[in-house]
Amino acid sequence: MFERILVPVDGSDGALAALDLAVELQKKCDSELLILSVYRHYSLLEASMSMVNPERPENLDDSMREYATSIVEAAKKFAAEHGSGNMRGFVKSGPPARTIVNFAKDKSANLIVLGSRGLGDMEGYLLGSVSHKVTSLARCPTLVV
Repeated sequence: MFERILVPVDGSDGALAALDLAVELQKKCDSELLILSVYRHYSLLEASMSMVNPERPENLDDSMREYATSIVEAAKKFAAEHGSGNMRGFVKSGPPARTIVNFAKDKSANLIVLGSRGLGDMEGYLLGSVSHKVTSLARCPTLVV
């Protein structure tokens, strides 16, 4: 039924619930699990005002990429502990909803499983949540947990 299941993760409880369900679906469908973490690219101006590493403000993207990578690794460990065998992890930079949808298209995902609430910022409250945008833009079925 579903050959490739995409699970975007951000370290939130909602993403963990989505991952748990995706692993169960993966086992039933004998699918490949694609675990994706998307981090936002920061401009040099934003980076210069960051408190992440004031000595090296140009390093904000590296910090965000490292954090996203750690989220993917933790998600892969969780999935393996819950019986997933066929999985791959990915880290991408960009606007979360569009990056998720484009990634799903590029990897021919048949299903996207994501949490209804993540660790979004104020932009999510003003413009709508990532899960809402993904369900609007995705060309494949989307399951919001």
